[in-house]
Amino acid sequence: MAYRIVESCVNCWACEPLCPSNAIQATRPHFVIDAGACTECDGAYADPQCASICPVEGAILDGAGVPVNPPGSLTGIPPERLAQAMAEIRAR
Repeated sequence: MAYRIVESCVNCWACEPLCPSNAIQATRPHFVIDAGACTECDGAYADPQCASICPVEGAILDGAGVPVNPPGSLTGIPPERLAQAMAEIRAR
């Protein structure tokens, strides 16, 4: 199953040059992964290269629709703590 880039992608260009199968394409409003070309880096790398470089939590989904970098995985901030902090900021 191919990976997928979703709307939280910020078009930073980090993933596109790393894809060994050239499956990532720049489009609007965000990058996309060609499902027919994506190999999930199987056999080429231990980890998918797009997910290893992506700076945005939840921007890349695996074939089952699960974020490869789930919320909190890159920042170390648990999602519930982030939600609490955001609520506190909005309350000011």
